[in-house]
Amino acid sequence: MELTEEQILRYSRHILLPEVGGGGQAKLLSSSVLIIGAGGLGSPVALYLAAAGVGHIGLVDMDRVDLSNLQRQIIHRTGDVGHPKVSSAREKIALLNPDVRVSEHQTVLMAENAREIAGQYDILVDGTDNFAAKFLINDLAVILGKPLVHAGILRFVGQVMTILPGKSACYRCLFREPPPAGAVPTCSEAGILGVIAGVIGTIQATEVLKIILNRGELLSDRLLTYDALPVAFRNVRVKRNLRCPVCGDHPTITELQDYEQPVCITPALS
Repeated sequence: MELTEEQILRYSRHILLPEVGGGGQAKLLSSSVLIIGAGGLGSPVALYLAAAGVGHIGLVDMDRVDLSNLQRQIIHRTGDVGHPKVSSAREKIALLNPDVRVSEHQTVLMAENAREIAGQYDILVDGTDNFAAKFLINDLAVILGKPLVHAGILRFVGQVMTILPGKSACYRCLFREPPPAGAVPTCSEAGILGVIAGVIGTIQATEVLKIILNRGELLSDRLLTYDALPVAFRNVRVKRNLRCPVCGDHPTITELQDYEQPVCITPALS
């Protein structure tokens, strides 16, 4: 793939990097990423991947923009209140970078549609706020063999983990199954410092770019946690569980299943 003169100028700061160059930028333009959730995490992920020139971005979200979203969901504007989040996000991406093709999936990702939607993309990004979605997305990535960048945020804390099916630990290696309904507080109950979504979302976007470019060390087999109050990052090593029900040597979960959970989770930081 040859870059146009306009693209050479647009991505010049990437091209100057020996780790990227023209070939790496061409890889970005030829890649596809599915962002599940166009909210707090999905907003910075989508904006930075679009700015970087990721050629095809898919957005999955059934919700409409609410005024309470704007404190952290930076891809949306006041005038977008009431509009579908996927449409609002697509409009901002188009304004930022016309090189990027955006596909809207205004739906809930569920067992019955997950394979069809995710099958169109190279990499999955979890920008959701509930355990039901996170376990479904993890299982989907493992079953399809697609890299997944997981994250979770609440209050002043966040976490990120990259999952490489067949090579690294998955989300279920850490947490075998969703907690009982009502066992954790919701965002509306516990609150969230809006900028936490930006910190964690940009780390997710960085992981995606590193996967595409095949550069650097990924957050695989480790959970990166961040606490804004003491400004503390911590790496928690994670081993692949050979008895994991989805990625273990003898998996018992081979088909996708839905879970019933309330939205908004507390990151399970240990």
